[in-house]
Amino acid sequence: MVFADLFFIYVFLPLCLICYGLAKKLSTKNIVLIVFSLIFYAWGEPLWILLLLFSSFFNWFIGILIGKFRDTPRAKLAVGGGILVDILLLLIFKYSAFIVENLNAVSGAAIPVPQITLPIGISFYTFQAISYILDCYWETVDVQPKYHKFLLYLSLFPQLIAGPIVRYSVVEQEIDNRSVNATDLCEGALRVILGLAKKVIIANNLWSIVNTFFGKDITGLSVLGTWYTIIVYSLYVYFDFSGYSDIAIGLGRMFGFRFDENFRHPFACTTIAEFWQRWHISLGSFFRDYLLYVPFFGKPRKYFGLFLVWFCTGLWHGAAWNFILWGLYYGCFMLFEQKMGKKRMKKWPIVWKHVYTKLVIILGFGIFYFEDLGQLSQFFLNITGISMIANSAPFTDPMTFSSLRNNIFLILFAILVSLPVLPKIKSYFLESKNDTVYAIGRVGSVAVCMVLLAVVSVLLVDTTNNVFLYFRF
Repeated sequence: MVFADLFFIYVFLPLCLICYGLAKKLSTKNIVLIVFSLIFYAWGEPLWILLLLFSSFFNWFIGILIGKFRDTPRAKLAVGGGILVDILLLLIFKYSAFIVENLNAVSGAAIPVPQITLPIGISFYTFQAISYILDCYWETVDVQPKYHKFLLYLSLFPQLIAGPIVRYSVVEQEIDNRSVNATDLCEGALRVILGLAKKVIIANNLWSIVNTFFGKDITGLSVLGTWYTIIVYSLYVYFDFSGYSDIAIGLGRMFGFRFDENFRHPFACTTIAEFWQRWHISLGSFFRDYLLYVPFFGKPRKYFGLFLVWFCTGLWHGAAWNFILWGLYYGCFMLFEQKMGKKRMKKWPIVWKHVYTKLVIILGFGIFYFEDLGQLSQFFLNITGISMIANSAPFTDPMTFSSLRNNIFLILFAILVSLPVLPKIKSYFLESKNDTVYAIGRVGSVAVCMVLLAVVSVLLVDTTNNVFLYFRF
């Protein structure tokens, strides 16, 4: 089941909220969330719920072993074994076909390529399980003695299939002690509607543009058309991903959970390091805290750790070489900025900083999009103008100008919303000490969200353009 769906919005979620509200004890409320979360996950492919249940039980049991054998070699063995099994599950279900295809290509062998359907959300809940094991071992969280409470953490449907990667420490206290008031319900619902609007109204329409130009062989696509489409694609990924994160955070709040922010207007960045402090924050912080400072060959290796993190970041996004290249591409720029130093980069004119970061980000999304390396090469030939010099593609074309003319307001609105403009307007009204201004802000935000929900509902009647980006995760 996905969030941007009329059944979820008008049947599943209201029914879950009603059952949750009718439950008197928090323990019963937790059971309600577990049941609805398992139904949510099993909706598309019931078989994979067995893998989720196995992963949750196995990692809960590893936590129990860590607590039982604290400060002994057995605890280290439990941690190593737990992480090994989690990584093996990812390798089998997500990367086995990729590994076999490359072994065949290198060795000339004819090993049958496994045809395994990827269990949706496996990357998210596996990373959450790994973070729990390590935090238990480092004693930054308490071992959870009750299996059903750990299952609630790992399977909680707001963040199960599209993130953010929620650490156990974030919800540890709220599993046993949380409450929901009218403000939580209202603010959570408004956040959900804003997330749906990002996804359905903005992202889906941006995807139509991308698919028109990049959904076929791009040989011969004009230089301007390539630049235009990759900029639109960059906006699309942001609104799709941040929209789902908004929905997850809003849903969590409606049930008493306070998830951390996952996006903070990343396109406003002035360095690539800052971009990754604002983009998919939960993933970046996961690799930083659990992988970057791991001692290799006896001690931490700064640059080895840096590129290992970015290799893993790329590979996490998909089982294809372009994702690995994408991760290493960002690793090179992170190294460049480290070598430049913060003091020297602060001296750069602000315009240069924005041009530099936006070029790096936009070209990075080109690497991210094209899984076919031949098409990726063609993309760079087009975007650099080499294809135009070789007379295989024009500088511009009528189709690009027509698309830009028809979608200019959508694109300008998307750019505006991607920057921290609307939050400043919201804070002006909702943080005002003037009662009239505050009241206008309150009523206005509810009215706008009701209009947005109506528009989203109308657009979701036709779901042919409702792309779900997270099947590869």
